Amino acid sequence: MGLLLVLLTAFSASARLRRACDDEKAPAAAAKKATVLRGRASWYGREHQGHRTSNGERFDRNKYTCAHKTLPFGTRLRVTNPQTGKAVVVRVTDRGPFRHQRILDLAEVAARPLGIISAGAVSVVAQVVDPSTPLGPTDAPEDLALLAADSTVLAAVHTDIQAGATEAADVALKAEPAATFVIQAGTFGDPRNARAIMDKIQSVEPKLLVTTIATTTAEGKALNRVVVGRFATQAEADEVRLRLARVGVAGLVRQGENL
Repeated sequence: MGLLLVLLTAFSASARLRRACDDEKAPAAAAKKATVLRGRASWYGREHQGHRTSNGERFDRNKYTCAHKTLPFGTRLRVTNPQTGKAVVVRVTDRGPFRHQRILDLAEVAARPLGIISAGAVSVVAQVVDPSTPLGPTDAPEDLALLAADSTVLAAVHTDIQAGATEAADVALKAEPAATFVIQAGTFGDPRNARAIMDKIQSVEPKLLVTTIATTTAEGKALNRVVVGRFATQAEADEVRLRLARVGVAGLVRQGENL
C-alpha cells in the first residue's frame, strides 16, 4: 500500500510539471506567432513637424518613429522593404494610418531608406523586436524572402489599448485594393503651365504623386495633362480633389486606364 501511494504521488507531481511546462511554452509560441506584420507603409514629415503625437511627444520627422493603429506605445519594429532588403528599426509613438488599409506611417527619416518617400507607399514586413534594439538603419531578417512570400504570415492585433491590454488575436492581413483612380488636374498646351500647376500641388501636398502625360490631338497639337496620384477608391480620390479645390486647383476624378 505504501509503494502504491509513493507511485501515485510521483505520477501526480510529474503531471503537474508537464502542465507547468506546457503553460510556459504556450504563451511564448503564441507571442512568436504574432510578432510579424505585412502590408503597405506610407510616411509623414514636414507638415506634421512639431505636432503632438498620440503618446504626447512632439513629432520629429528626423527621428525613427512610426504610427500604428493599436500596438502599444514604445513598441519597436524592424521594418523591411522586401524588394530592396533595406531595413530600419522604429518606435511606435503615434496612432494611424486610418486610410488605405495601410499598416504603418513612418517618420520621414525612417521612410527614406526604404524608398517610401519616392513611391508614396510600399509593401513592407514589420517585426516586433526587443525594446533594447537600437533605432535606425539595420540589417534585414535572414528569413526575409520567406516572410515576404508567405501570405499566411499573421499580424498581432492588440485590443483595448487605452486600458493597457495587450491580448493578441491572429488575423491574416488583407491585400490593399489596386490603385486605379487618379485626379486629372488640367490639360495644357504650354508645358510651363503644366509645370506651374504641378509645383503648386506639390507645395501644398508634398506627399502626392504628381505627373504629366504628354499626348497629341488628332490635329497634331501637343498637350500636357497633369495627373495626381493613384488611389484605391473613388472616395479617396474625391477627398484629395476637394482639398486641392480649396487651394484653387480644379480637378476631375477618373479611372487611370481611361485617361
